[in-house]
Amino acid sequence: MGKVRIVEPVNLVIFMFSSHIDYWFNEVKDELVSLFGPMDYVSDALDFEKYTLYYNEEMGSGITGRLISFERLIHPSLLSMIKVKTNEIEFKYAVDGKRRFNLDPGYMHHMQFVLATTKMWPHRIYIGHGIYAEPTLMYVNGRWKDYDFTYPNYKEEVYKEELSKIRELYLEKRKNYLKKVFEKKGR
Repeated sequence: MGKVRIVEPVNLVIFMFSSHIDYWFNEVKDELVSLFGPMDYVSDALDFEKYTLYYNEEMGSGITGRLISFERLIHPSLLSMIKVKTNEIEFKYAVDGKRRFNLDPGYMHHMQFVLATTKMWPHRIYIGHGIYAEPTLMYVNGRWKDYDFTYPNYKEEVYKEELSKIRELYLEKRKNYLKKVFEKKGR
């Protein structure tokens, strides 16, 4: 029988995209910080529209996005509630039912990148509150490996490079967390 272990905290990451990313990022930045704590990384604008036109009717053309990392580590079980909260923020700023931006939360673990979604699919795991976890990338042999079902943008090197920067920040935070845990056990 396997031994139940304490779950390590993970790094909250939100991918925000919009046809007016700089404007909307500045509009909701303080709200995101008040909910999830200080940001420790914000990527440059990343092309999103070349991967899908699905959101153009709702948000307009020229959609770009930013990957946002938060300083505070979270328990992975909080992902479903975070997705519920980001959905509320999206609809708070919607006009005539059309969102101006999308907030896709997920988390970084040293071995994986996971996103939250409201859509069921065979490879997704239900995590509560109407939300599913999407295993998006795994980190193996020093690089990100995607799956057949990984969203096209996350298969691209530019996205993987940005996620690697966030992973490096996470590894340092994880090291400090584990050091504190071991210090407490040593007392």
